[in-house]
Amino acid sequence: MTTSLAASKSAAEASQLPSAAKVEVEIKFRVADADALAARLLTLGFQLLTPSTHEYNRLFDTPERTLRNAGQTLRIRKYGDQYVLTHKAPLAGKPDAPHKHRVETETTLADGEALAQVFASLGFSVTFVYEKWRAEYSDGTGHLVIDETPIGSFAELEGPAEWIDATAARLGVASRDYMTASYAKLFVEWRDATGNTAQNMTRAEVAAGALR
Repeated sequence: MTTSLAASKSAAEASQLPSAAKVEVEIKFRVADADALAARLLTLGFQLLTPSTHEYNRLFDTPERTLRNAGQTLRIRKYGDQYVLTHKAPLAGKPDAPHKHRVETETTLADGEALAQVFASLGFSVTFVYEKWRAEYSDGTGHLVIDETPIGSFAELEGPAEWIDATAARLGVASRDYMTASYAKLFVEWRDATGNTAQNMTRAEVAAGALR
C-alpha cells in the first residue's frame, strides 16, 4: 500500500471512531542501556517532556475475563500524582501489521481509587498490576518513552507508522526487533522463561518470586 493510500485509510478509520477515541500506533523494543538511549535522543532533536517518573498500573476485568477475551484493556494508571483511565480495543483489519494498532480512549481522573471502587461494585476486579519508571521524549511528530521495569528496560515509539520506522532506523533498531506484545504478555513470557513465581510485575513481587 502506498503512503498516500495508507494515510487516507488511516484517516477514514479515525473518522469512524467516537470523538474521544484515537488510533494508537506503536512498537516496543528492548533497551540494553537506558542512559545511553536517553543521551542519543537528545542528539537527534528529541526533548525531554517528563523525567523518569513512577507509574503504577492496574488492569480490570470480569471473572470470566470478558475484556481480555475480546482483546480489550481497561486500566487505571497512576503516573506520579496523576490518575488516568484508559480503554483499548483492537482496530479491525490490522492483525498482521508490523506496528501495534489500537483504538484508545483516555481521560484524566480526579480520584482513581474511587473509580476502582466503582469498578468493584460493577463486578470488575484487578487482574494484573505492573509498575515501571517512565521518561517521556518527543521530537514534535511522535513520542518515545523509556520504561525501566522489574523485568528489564524497554522503549516505546508512538506516532505515524512512517515516523516510527524512520526513528527506529535512526536509533539502529531493525524491524525484526519490533515488539507489539503488551507488558502483561511480556511478563508472562519472562516468568515462564525464568521460573519466577510473581503474579504481578512489581519490584516487590518479582524480588519475592525469585526467592521461592
